[in-house]
Amino acid sequence: MAGFSKALRLLVLVLALVVLIGPQAVGVRAHWAIARRIPVLFHRIALWALGVRVSEIGHPPKETPTLVLSNHVSWLDILVLGSLRPLSFVAKSEIASWPLFGTLARLQRSIFIERERKAATAEVNATIARRLARGELIVLFAEGTTGDGGRILPFRTSLVGAARLALADHRLDAIVLQPLSLVYVRRDGLPLDRRERPEIAWYGDMDLLPHLRGVLGGGPIDVEIRWGAPIPFDAHTDRKRAAARAEDEVRRGLNAGLCRRGEPPAPHPTR
Repeated sequence: MAGFSKALRLLVLVLALVVLIGPQAVGVRAHWAIARRIPVLFHRIALWALGVRVSEIGHPPKETPTLVLSNHVSWLDILVLGSLRPLSFVAKSEIASWPLFGTLARLQRSIFIERERKAATAEVNATIARRLARGELIVLFAEGTTGDGGRILPFRTSLVGAARLALADHRLDAIVLQPLSLVYVRRDGLPLDRRERPEIAWYGDMDLLPHLRGVLGGGPIDVEIRWGAPIPFDAHTDRKRAAARAEDEVRRGLNAGLCRRGEPPAPHPTR
């Protein structure tokens, strides 16, 4: 019976994809407002189909132009964060060419960066700045890669420069850097331990399809979204110090979630 229920949920997810992908594609091209809402609906259906339950702790961003700085654990992060409110992600350019996932990322209006090109950072910063000035919520996985869910990797600060560019080029008074901690806390109602993290976290040289099968084959997943204290960013703010402060906030949120499930605090790397 459980297998039938899971198959039915996945069928609903496929149907939702078929029904929504066309209107979303048209909406993105035509710049319709609904194109910001359709991904939220799709991600909520996807989480329901996959058995992922999300809880929010803290205060989410307000209407101020906001750059969210988050840790990155799994491809599930996109579904989790995308289910909360309209937003876009900064993603590596390789994702754009992935079957299905690349199409979904483009329809999410993701901002792609070619890490190998030195000029790419300036181009992406200009795009982020323009989107921030329009009041969009942009999520930057500031570690630059996925981790194992038990620690925070050092934040890369180059793309935080988009905040300064938005202030300079678009005459904004201030921008907010909003720290966010993703903490995967339970599987099938039981606390996740270190041995079980690879069932959720997708990092290193893990293959995507076997990992996807592992997520589909297990029990419900509980994840906490922990919003940290917002960090005002104006023309006088030091980019690296602001990013370091955000990193500390994200680590603090992760530690709070880990301690709840009985794990020791995440280590603090030497900068």
